[in-house]
Amino acid sequence: MAIPEQFLEELKARSDIVDVVGSYVHLTQKGSNYWGLCPFHNEKSPSFSVSPEKQMCYCFGCHKGGGVINFIREIENLEFVDAVKLLAQRAGMQMPETGEDRDALRRKARALDANREAARFYHDYLMKSPGASRVREYVQQRRLSHQIVTRFGLGAAPAEWDALTRFLTDKGFTKMELIDAGLAAAGKNGGVYDKFRSRLMLPVIDTNGSVPGFTSRILPGDDGPKYLNSPETVVFKKSRLVYGLNIARRTKRPNLILVEGNIDVISLHQAGFDNAVAAMGTAFTADHARILGGATHELVICYDNDAAGKKAIEGALRELRNVDVNVRVLQLPNAADAAGRVLLDEKGQPMKQDPDDFIKRFGPAAFEKYLSGSAGQNDYRLDALQGEFDLTDEDQRLAYLKRAVETVAALQSPIEREIFGNKAAAAAGISGEAFAQEVERFRRDRFRREKRRQEKKDLMPAAQLQPRDRSIRYENVRSARAEEGVIRLLVRDASLFPMTEGLSAGSFSSPFLAQVYALLRERHGGGLSLDPDSLGENLTAEQVSHLAGVLNEPESPAHSRQAMADYIDIIETEAAKRTEGVDPLLAAQEKYRQKKAYGG
Repeated sequence: MAIPEQFLEELKARSDIVDVVGSYVHLTQKGSNYWGLCPFHNEKSPSFSVSPEKQMCYCFGCHKGGGVINFIREIENLEFVDAVKLLAQRAGMQMPETGEDRDALRRKARALDANREAARFYHDYLMKSPGASRVREYVQQRRLSHQIVTRFGLGAAPAEWDALTRFLTDKGFTKMELIDAGLAAAGKNGGVYDKFRSRLMLPVIDTNGSVPGFTSRILPGDDGPKYLNSPETVVFKKSRLVYGLNIARRTKRPNLILVEGNIDVISLHQAGFDNAVAAMGTAFTADHARILGGATHELVICYDNDAAGKKAIEGALRELRNVDVNVRVLQLPNAADAAGRVLLDEKGQPMKQDPDDFIKRFGPAAFEKYLSGSAGQNDYRLDALQGEFDLTDEDQRLAYLKRAVETVAALQSPIEREIFGNKAAAAAGISGEAFAQEVERFRRDRFRREKRRQEKKDLMPAAQLQPRDRSIRYENVRSARAEEGVIRLLVRDASLFPMTEGLSAGSFSSPFLAQVYALLRERHGGGLSLDPDSLGENLTAEQVSHLAGVLNEPESPAHSRQAMADYIDIIETEAAKRTEGVDPLLAAQEKYRQKKAYGG
C-alpha cells in the first residue's frame, strides 16, 4: 500500500469523527448519535448523522457518508492520499512518504516556490522599475497607498514576452515547472512565454501565507480580458480560495464583508475595513461557503446592486444555507450626482456603485453607516422581490403576492413566517391573516405534491434499490442485495468469513460489490481493518459513500449465520442462471425489462 496500515489506524484513532465533522457542521446530540444539516446538499431538517461508536457518518437524504477520511475526501474534494495528509496535519502526525508522494509533494512545493519568487519579482518591478510607470500611474488613479500596496504585495507584470520566465529559469526553475505553476504557457515553436504581461498583479495569498496563484487587472486602454487569473494548477483551486482572508481572519470586527472584486477588498482594507474578502472565480461555491462559515459567525454580502449582482447574491445565499453563519446583505445606493439625481449608464439603466466607488465618493463613515443598516437575508429577499413589481398595478400586485407567498412558505420557523409574512402583506396592502392563510395553503399543497411524488417512487421498488451513483448500477437487484448482505455481515462479524470459503467474487453480479468482497477477503487474510475508510485507497469517495449506506442498513446479529447462508444461496443461484445456456434474444428482453423496472 502507498500508506502504511499502521499509520492509517493511528490517524483514525487520533481523528475522532465527531470532532472533525463538528469543525464543518453544527452538530446536536440526540441519543447516542449526533445530527446536523448535511453539508453535501441543501436541506431544512437535519438528516446527517454521526456515530461516535461506529466512527461513521451518513446522510439519509443524499446518501453520502463513510469514515473520517471519506468525510474529508467529500467535503474538501480531495483524493484519498490528500485527505489523509490533511487529517495528519490536523492531528500533528508526520506523513510517511512514498516515491509517488515525494514526486507529488515536490511538484506542489516547486509550484509554490515559483509563485513566491514571481510575487517578489512583480512587486520589486512595480516599486523600482521604470518599465512599471503605467502600472504605478494606475495604482495612483485608484488612490492606493504605498502601505496598502505593500500589505497586499501588489506588483506589475512587464510588457515583455518572457521577462518572468528568464528571471525564474535563472533561479533554477525549469520551463515545465513554470507551466505547472501557471506562470508561463507553451508556445507553438516549443518555447514558453509569460502568462501575465503588462498588468497590475495581485498575488493570492492563502491562510498559510503561501502564494498558490495570481489574479491580475488589465491597464486602461489595453486589449484583453479585464481580469485574468492563474489557471487551475496543483496548488491553485479558485473554488477553494478566498482573497484577503489571510488578513481578514485577524480582524477585530464582528463579521466579514464579502465583496465581488479584489480591488474592492483592497480599497475597503485601506479605508479601515480589514474584514473584507472576495471569493475567487466567477461563481460562489459550497467550498467558499464552508471556508467563510468556519472563519466568522456573521457574513455581510456587499455585491453590486445591478441585475447580475442580485443574481450573484441569490447564488451565494443558496450555498450559505447549509453553513452555520448569520448572513446579512448590504446594498449600496446607485450612483448619483451632487443634487442627488440617480446617474444612468449608456443603456439608460441606473449606474451601479461598487464599494470602491462608494468609499471614494462618500468616505468610510458613510460606508460604516450602510454596513450597520445591512438587511438580514429574509428582509433582503422581500425587498428585492418588491423592487421587481409595481404594487400600484393590480396584476403586478397579485404576481408579487404569489412570489412572496412562495418565499415566506420556505421559512422553517413559524415566527419568521409571521414576521416576514406581515411585512409582505403590508407592502401589498392586504391583511396579515389573509397572507398567512395563503402561506399555509401553499405549504399544504407542497406537502401533498411531495407525498404523491414519494408514493410514485415507492411503486417502483426495484428502482428504489438502485445505487444513486449510476456508475455502480445493479444489473441483477436480487443478487446484488444478497451480495450487499454478505459484505455487511463480514464487516460486522469477521467470524463469518469461513462460511464464504466457497464463494468466489466471480459469482457476484455487481463488479463493484465483487471488488469490495475481494478486498475484504484479502484484508481479512492479512489481519487488517475492514472499515470503509480502510478500503478508500482502492475506491472512489462515491463508492465509499455507497458502501457506508450498505453497512448502515439493519441486520440482525442473532440470525447472522442463517442470513449469510441465505445470501450465499441467492448469489450462487443467480450466478448459475447467468451461466446456463439462455437464448440471447430472451436474455436481451429480460435485461431491457429489468432496466425499465430499475428506473434506468
